[in-house]
Amino acid sequence: MKYVSGNFRQPLFRPDCLDCGFPEAIAMPLAIVHSRGLDGLSAPEVAVEVHLAGGLPSVTLVGLPEIEVKEARDRVRAALQNSGFDFPSKRITVNLAPADLPKESGRFDLPIALGILAASGQIPRQALADHEFAGELSLSGELRPIRGALAMVLAAGGCGRSFVLPASSAREAALASTVRVLTADTLLEVCAHLTGQGMLTECLAVDEACDDSSDYADLADVRGQAYAKRALEIAAAGAHSILLAGPPGTGKSMLASRLPGLLPPMTLDAALESAAVLSLAGQFRPERFRCHPYRAPHHTASAAALVGGGSVPHPGEISLAHEGVLFLDEITEFDRRVLEALREPLDAGRIHISRAARQAEFPARFQLVAAMNPCPCGYHGDSRGRCRCTPDQVLRYRSKLSGPLLDRIDLQIEVPALPAEVLQQAPGGEPSAKVRARVAAARERQMTRQGKANARLTVKEIDQYCHPEAAAAALLKHAISRFELSARAFHRLLKVARTIADMAACQTIDAQHVAEAVQYRRFTKD
Repeated sequence: MKYVSGNFRQPLFRPDCLDCGFPEAIAMPLAIVHSRGLDGLSAPEVAVEVHLAGGLPSVTLVGLPEIEVKEARDRVRAALQNSGFDFPSKRITVNLAPADLPKESGRFDLPIALGILAASGQIPRQALADHEFAGELSLSGELRPIRGALAMVLAAGGCGRSFVLPASSAREAALASTVRVLTADTLLEVCAHLTGQGMLTECLAVDEACDDSSDYADLADVRGQAYAKRALEIAAAGAHSILLAGPPGTGKSMLASRLPGLLPPMTLDAALESAAVLSLAGQFRPERFRCHPYRAPHHTASAAALVGGGSVPHPGEISLAHEGVLFLDEITEFDRRVLEALREPLDAGRIHISRAARQAEFPARFQLVAAMNPCPCGYHGDSRGRCRCTPDQVLRYRSKLSGPLLDRIDLQIEVPALPAEVLQQAPGGEPSAKVRARVAAARERQMTRQGKANARLTVKEIDQYCHPEAAAAALLKHAISRFELSARAFHRLLKVARTIADMAACQTIDAQHVAEAVQYRRFTKD
C-alpha cells in the first residue's frame, strides 16, 4: 500500500482544531463501529459504541466483555500512541452491544481503536458506516490474526458492508466470496483508507482446492489386507463408520490414514462449513481448503476435548473432523464416558453443547474410524500361541465398548497379521486415485437417488430406498436371528448393503450384497 500524503507518525487530525475537516465530532463525541462476535458457529453483529465525556481520564468497557476484551484498553492505548495519534484525556466509555452476548478474544481491538479516533475527531465518523472491522492490535499498532474470520464473513454476507481484517486472516475470509474483504497490516493503513489518503487492498477469493493425488497418503502403500481395503472402500462410498480390530502392527493406522484420500471431493458449501469450524479453533490453512480433515486425538483426551465444551463452548475433535475422518486409535483405552459421548453425534451429525450460561451448536458430520487390539495383550487368535489372556479377560476387554456404541459402527472387521512373504513383497495394490473414482461414482448414484450418503438415511428413507429382494430379505431375517441384531444394527446393515449395491451399479439389493454386509459385522459377534 502506498500513502498518498501525510506524515503518519503524527496525529492525522487534532480534535481541538475546528478546521480539521470533521467538526461534527466536536459536537457529538460518539462513534459507532460495526464488528462481529462469535456464538458457536454463528457470528452475530456487534456494535462498538464509543463515547467521550468530561471527568477523570479513564476507559470503561461494558457489554459482557471477557478478560481478553477488557485488556484491550491497554493494547489500544499503546497502539494509538505508538502510531502517532492522540489518546483522549477524557472519560471513555465503550459499549459492546448487544449487552447480553458475551464477547471474547482480541477481535474488538481494532473497532475500539477506530471508535476512539472517530469520537475524538481524528478520523471521519461517517466513513465507518460502510465497513465492518475485526483485528487484534499489537502495542506498535500492527494487526494480528484472529480466530473465526471465515465464520464472521459468512455471517456478514447480506449486510452490504466491506469487511476489514488483518492480512493473515483476510485470505481465509475471502473464500466466502460473499463480502468484499479488505486487508490491512497496521492501524495506520486502516486510518489512511478511511480518510481517503490511501487504499486498502481487496483480498480476492482463490479456490485453492488441494490436489487429491498428492495431499493424501496412498492406499497402494498398504501391503496385503485386501479384505480390509474392500471394507475401507465401502466405508468411503457410503460415509460409514468402521472398526478395525487386529494384532499390533497389522496396518490398522495405515488404513485409517488412507480413508480421507478415498472420499469424494467436497462440495463448496461443505468445504466452507468445515473451514469455518477449523477457523474457530485457529487451525484452518487456506492451502488445505476442500481437503477432508483427518483428526487423531490421543486416548487420554477428555470428553470436552472430543465433543467440545468449556465455559465458552469451543468445537471439539468431532467438529474439527466435520466432513472428514475422526480416527480413534486404541479405542478401548479411551475413558468409557468419553466414548459414550459419541453416540448422539454419530446419529445426528451435530453436537449441542449446553453450559449454565452459554449454549452452542457445532456441526459434527464425520466418519469414525476406530482401531483396537483383540485382547489386552493384542495377540488373541495368533497361530503361534503368543496370547495368554483368559476368555474372561478377552470378554472384559471387548466390553469396554458398549453395545449402543457398537450398534452405531456400521462395519466391524478383523485385520489379521500378515505372513512374512507378503511383507517382503513390493507394494502392488490399487492406488487411491483409482479407488476414489469408484467411490465417487457410487456416491453420485446416492446423491442422485436420495440427496445424501447412505449412512445418513433416516428410518423412513431406509424403507423407501433400501428394498431387499426376496432372497436378500430371507438372508437378513436369518442374520438378525443368528447374530441377535438390534433394530439399529439391522438398519445399518441394510444401509451397508445398499452401498455395496451402489458400488456394483445395482438398482436392487440382492442376496450377495446382504451376505457381504453381514460379513462386516461378525468380529464383535464371534
